[in-house]
Amino acid sequence: MLLAQRAPRPPDRLPLASQRRLFFVAAGLLITGETVFWTMLAAVQSNSGAAALDGPVHDGLVASRNPLATALLTAVTTVTSPLWMTVIGCVLALAWAAWKRELWRPTLLIGAMAATFAVSTLIKHDVGRGRPAASDFLLGPDDALSFPSGHTFGAGVFLCVLNYLLLAARGTRTSKRSTSVFGFAAAAAGTLAVALSRLYLGYHWLTDVLASMGLALAVTGIVILADGLRAAMAGRTASPSSGPLPGPAVPVGAGLAGERRAEAVPSQDSWSEPDAHRLGDHHRRG
Repeated sequence: MLLAQRAPRPPDRLPLASQRRLFFVAAGLLITGETVFWTMLAAVQSNSGAAALDGPVHDGLVASRNPLATALLTAVTTVTSPLWMTVIGCVLALAWAAWKRELWRPTLLIGAMAATFAVSTLIKHDVGRGRPAASDFLLGPDDALSFPSGHTFGAGVFLCVLNYLLLAARGTRTSKRSTSVFGFAAAAAGTLAVALSRLYLGYHWLTDVLASMGLALAVTGIVILADGLRAAMAGRTASPSSGPLPGPAVPVGAGLAGERRAEAVPSQDSWSEPDAHRLGDHHRRG
């Protein structure tokens, strides 16, 4: 039977399965990144494990230098310096906020970059690891500490977080899986290029850049988790007020019959005075 009133369509929001998948991705990135970082830190402090490869990798890259690779990797390391990453991130966030009239995702990007700088500075001073020999530096002296690589950490966070925010801005339902895979693969390739430039130019050890890549994964996981929690809370808040509450189902035929009966019996306000007297006499005789 047809119903005169139908329940309103639920609001279009992120499905529960997609929310769970997003949280699993965030947790996986966070756990993987933390595992890589703490493994590299333990290797550096005990001078074992991956730290045994620091010397051979450094010497091999120094010995393989050539003009073309030097020019290319010098450009990569210059553009991805902490100063330039901060400037590019702030300009991009401001342009995003002005164009999209949105504050949440630009704030996430700037917050992730600020956290990267703070965490990198804190760890550098806490670990206190020295850089390779200054004679191997190709771009002049640098007296900053070595562990972790600020260039690699900052570039990894910027590329991975920006890639995620762009995909999230398009919408999970409209973004194809191949697009997501390609985007994160490009972000990973960019981060690896920055890490290679720091090793090739002689400013970092292998464990420095590996620890930075782990930290970049962890920060990206935290950003995804924060964005997913906000989306879930916004969906729950919007659900009760998404439309009028559905009323009882009323058959169409019953509604028409009720209207006809209402039309057949006049209301008491429409009775004339003689009609009221006759109705009263009828009740008294009865």
